[in-house]
Amino acid sequence: MAKHRGARPEAGTPALRALAERGTAHTVHPYEHDPTSTAYGEEAVRALREKGVDVTPERLFKTLLVDVDGRLAVAVVPVAAMLDLKAVAAAAGGKKAAMADPVRAQRSSGYVVGGISPLGQRTTLPTVVDSSAEGFATVFVSAGRRGLQVELAPGDLLAATGGRYAAVARS
Repeated sequence: MAKHRGARPEAGTPALRALAERGTAHTVHPYEHDPTSTAYGEEAVRALREKGVDVTPERLFKTLLVDVDGRLAVAVVPVAAMLDLKAVAAAAGGKKAAMADPVRAQRSSGYVVGGISPLGQRTTLPTVVDSSAEGFATVFVSAGRRGLQVELAPGDLLAATGGRYAAVARS
């Protein structure tokens, strides 16, 4: 994978700028976002596949902000799965987790819901990436806006977020 393929880094989002600053190899995948869609991950898989991109719901990951014992954390799980709140609480060193209030999530991350990236967030938060990511050479995550995904190696995603793997997804 070449560095910065698919878009000019200078025209990018904070997520893409963070990858460029680290020198992380990645590929940008833009697609036309349907403003009436609220199933952002499924929409991304469908739109990218229509463009000939080899992606599945198991390989495209959604970014979810959670409240773990009053502190925000980031969970990155496949679009094909649900977040296991008990597992993410334990992985983040807490007892109880709930989905973060969307306004709080947007304020903390600097991104809008449906375009929240685990990369380049306004506030650095503890990040847990579902361990299923380890099974892929590359994964897709939001590049920081609806209609824009970035493909990168899962190890590079961990390095760029300071995250760690844990089994936090369930079918």
